[in-house]
Amino acid sequence: MLPRLLLMRHAKSSWSDGELSDHERPLNDRGRRAATAIGAALTARGFAPDIIWSSDAKRTRETAMRLIRAIPGAQTVNYTAEFYHASAETVLRACGREVEPDQPLMLLGHNPGWSQLHAYFTGQRHDYPTGACTVLTRKQNDISDWLDPAAWTFTDLILPRSLDR
Repeated sequence: MLPRLLLMRHAKSSWSDGELSDHERPLNDRGRRAATAIGAALTARGFAPDIIWSSDAKRTRETAMRLIRAIPGAQTVNYTAEFYHASAETVLRACGREVEPDQPLMLLGHNPGWSQLHAYFTGQRHDYPTGACTVLTRKQNDISDWLDPAAWTFTDLILPRSLDR
C-alpha cells in the first residue's frame, strides 16, 4: 500500500465563552459530532492515519482525540505549537525537518494555512470549512522530497456536511 498524507482542519469550535483565549476554545457539539464522523469515514474508506501531527490548540487536541476514538487500532499524536495558526510555509518548513513517515500521516491545524496546504498539494483552491479533510496518496515515482506536490495524487476531500446525510 502506498503512503498517504491527510490534511485536516480542526472541527467546529465554540465561541460561547468569551473569557477563553483563542488557543483554549473547545469544540462545540457540531464539531464533536463532525470529528467522530470524519474518523469513521476515514476508516470506512481505508484512509485512516496512523500518525497525527497536530496544533496544540484545544480544538485541535479535541479533534485528534475524537478521530482516534473512531479509528480502530493505535495511533500516535504529536502536538506542536508551531502548527497553531501556521501558514502553509511554516507547516512545510516544520515537516521538512522530519523524515517522511512510512505510515499514513495526518497534519491537523487551522485556516488559512490548511486551505493553503490543500491548494499547494492539489493545485486547486477550495472552500476549506472546519472539519475538511484532504486525502493524498504517494505516487510511485522517484521524487525523494516527500513535501514536493508532484509526489502526491489527490485522492479525496471529505467534508463534514457531506456526512450529515
